[in-house]
Amino acid sequence: MPAERLDRVLARLQSDLSRSRLQALIREGQVLVDGVPILDPGRKVAGGAAISLTVPPPVPAAPEGEAMELAIVYEDDDVIVIDKPAGLVVHPAAGHESGTLVNALIAHCGESLSGIGGVKRPGIVHRLDKDTSGLLVVAKNDLAHQGLAEQFADHGRTGPLERTYFALVWGVPERRRGTVEAALARSQQNREKIAIVSDDNERGRYAITHYELLETLPPAEPLASLVRCELETGRTHQIRVHMAHIGHPLLGDLTYGSGFKTKANRLSEGQQIALKALNRQALHAAVLGFEHPRTGEFLRFESPLPADMAALLQALRS
Repeated sequence: MPAERLDRVLARLQSDLSRSRLQALIREGQVLVDGVPILDPGRKVAGGAAISLTVPPPVPAAPEGEAMELAIVYEDDDVIVIDKPAGLVVHPAAGHESGTLVNALIAHCGESLSGIGGVKRPGIVHRLDKDTSGLLVVAKNDLAHQGLAEQFADHGRTGPLERTYFALVWGVPERRRGTVEAALARSQQNREKIAIVSDDNERGRYAITHYELLETLPPAEPLASLVRCELETGRTHQIRVHMAHIGHPLLGDLTYGSGFKTKANRLSEGQQIALKALNRQALHAAVLGFEHPRTGEFLRFESPLPADMAALLQALRS
């Protein structure tokens, strides 16, 4: 048998651990080959070598668990699907060290969480902006984390991953269906914003959004539209930036739609009240479909528009 990389051998023998986790264990000296610790994941190992792996118990999660009410759409031993409300941050970060979805999941899942990356915490494979509502799936163990991460990295190009969003945007797109293909990168002028960059920009990340016009609002003299967006990639602020790029920023998006503030003056009083009550970008992750990482079954979930966005849509229809 030809020599093979150590991390590949372990990945084949320990399918319940992600390859990145195995590489970390190798670098920590937790893997012995013929009784000798090997610290290089790329070291070639000959057939017949005796390999031993020690997996230390996961350390307590860095963010602490916090009991919070969660809208759980589906849950089993491997995954949990949450209908996230607007205003909830997914992962602890500067300015949001607590009160996040991760804090809530640590408290909810307790000891069922595996040591993803050596730390007990849920596996976040995709995120929603703080003020975007809708469906989000989280892994509860290493096997699920690896399986879901592969699907989201593939963006549904060869697999069954499905992600559909509903958005209320200013104006009416010229074409009923269209595709926005524009690379994205962190803005150098404002680090809190994402910007469109040229394809040859090394900082840029390939991004594609497909959209479909569903309804013009109000029907008689349209000022806005209800559109359905499907992601072929999943970048930070992708839909918000892409729709603004083609001249149709999301209603309520002060980051990418500030130039459309005067448009609100053309709305009726009731419509303006509904828009002000929304107090966020009008974006909702309505459909999420994926292959279960253990059973292979395709799971598909739908989430209705939350009350604030539904009220704005109804007001715009009148």
